[in-house]
Amino acid sequence: MINDNILEKQDIEEIKKDLLARKEQLHRDFEDAGEDENGKLKFPEYGDKLDENAQEISEFTTNVATDKVLHETLRDIEAALQRIEDGTYGICKYCKQPIGKKRMQARPVASACIPCKTKLQNQY
Repeated sequence: MINDNILEKQDIEEIKKDLLARKEQLHRDFEDAGEDENGKLKFPEYGDKLDENAQEISEFTTNVATDKVLHETLRDIEAALQRIEDGTYGICKYCKQPIGKKRMQARPVASACIPCKTKLQNQY
């Protein structure tokens, strides 16, 4: 009998393909957020007038927040890809039990099963 809640090799390959596509999209998003080739955010320069300065600061502040989220997402994706390579993908880092297939498909970067994640969240 096949267990619908266990990740199969084919499931992991599909998730890996999606994670790699998301990683590529993130690199394009970094450019859109205003990162230079060294990964530093560029400060927009529209001019010297007060309204132009305000617009520069507003855009830069938005880009800083966006850049932080993009980097956190990239870190999570790279960690998931590393777990795939290590053969530990889909295994809870706390209880070492398999994480459900539906959870991994819904949140491919998950490293904890729902019971362990719930316990952690309830501690705070």
